[in-house]
Amino acid sequence: MTIPARLKRNANHLSTSAHDAKKPKANGSITSFFGVPKAKSVKTQPLTTSSPSPSFDKAKWVASLTPEQQKLLQLEIDTLHESWLAKLKEELVTPEFLGLKRFLQKEKDSGAKIFPPENEIYSWSRHTPLNQVKVVIVGQDPYHNHNQAHGLAFSVRPPTPAPPSLVNIYTGIKNDYPTFQPPPNKGGLLIPWAERGVLMLNTCLTVRAHQAASHSNKGWERFTQKAIDLVARVRTNGVVFLAWGSPAGKRVASINRQKHCVLQSVHPSPLSAHRGFFNNGHFKKCNEWLAERYGPDEVIDWSLTSKTNTTAGTSPVVVTSPSTASKQLKTDSVKLSEVGPLEGKKNTATKTIESSELSDEFDEDIDTVEALAATEAAAQTV
Repeated sequence: MTIPARLKRNANHLSTSAHDAKKPKANGSITSFFGVPKAKSVKTQPLTTSSPSPSFDKAKWVASLTPEQQKLLQLEIDTLHESWLAKLKEELVTPEFLGLKRFLQKEKDSGAKIFPPENEIYSWSRHTPLNQVKVVIVGQDPYHNHNQAHGLAFSVRPPTPAPPSLVNIYTGIKNDYPTFQPPPNKGGLLIPWAERGVLMLNTCLTVRAHQAASHSNKGWERFTQKAIDLVARVRTNGVVFLAWGSPAGKRVASINRQKHCVLQSVHPSPLSAHRGFFNNGHFKKCNEWLAERYGPDEVIDWSLTSKTNTTAGTSPVVVTSPSTASKQLKTDSVKLSEVGPLEGKKNTATKTIESSELSDEFDEDIDTVEALAATEAAAQTV
């Protein structure tokens, strides 16, 4: 059949337009420093989707479990958000995870106090469903004293004041966004970030009271690694991973950096923050990458103050358009050799810890001791 010349011309025109639309923009954006694909002329599909697990039949899956499995996994059945449960259900029935649950049951039966409270162990999954993840912040061990851990890495509930690492995180944000104001009353509740798509996931999800790392190497590390890998696999258009400290860095070692944005630096703990955390630019870099990839509506608002009660001169921390990164931020990790020495006083014990390759393992312990002391001091003044 002969195709009319008019239709041929139209077809050629459409083909040329489609070809031109695929041409990448020429720019010197921040993505070029990270080695991720350059931004397209139009936004990719939205980060969030309305149906996280359309084919998952939770009741049918629960019915398939043995009576022992149902008993051991009741907490996961009741409190792990369905978007995560649908994708992690095979991991939950592995011998390793069931062994972890038996260990936790023995801890509970012994009368040991476990943090965070049982119904908040998986609060990260409910505040940040899988289909809404934009950013992943990798934490370590939960805070191990009263009124601290509630299932989100680095976050504490009122009236507990923000621990030292979180205070340093606030400083890092303010260095990127001078209008940022920390929460009133020295607050440290980070639920607003979680509800905006920031997954704050500790490597270990429980701890025995006053015993840092007491639940390490019991099975949580495998489970949370599966969760991190799951985000990298199913959030196919890319998310931002923030890994602070060497243990967190190991958790993101296998992430595809052509698809995702991986930002690494030293930990915000007082032991290491002065070696490069404050000026790593991660919060701004994160938003610039999201803006480039998805558009300005998908960036993270890092503010934690009430929108109706913001003080004069402050505003929500947002990015309205992609901006060109400054030339000094040419890498997504901080090279410790290029950072100056610690500021302030240092004693012999601190120097010894700093010289250890595992120094970051102790960061959260330092945080919780100082936070507890501050909480107790505040209680005594009431």
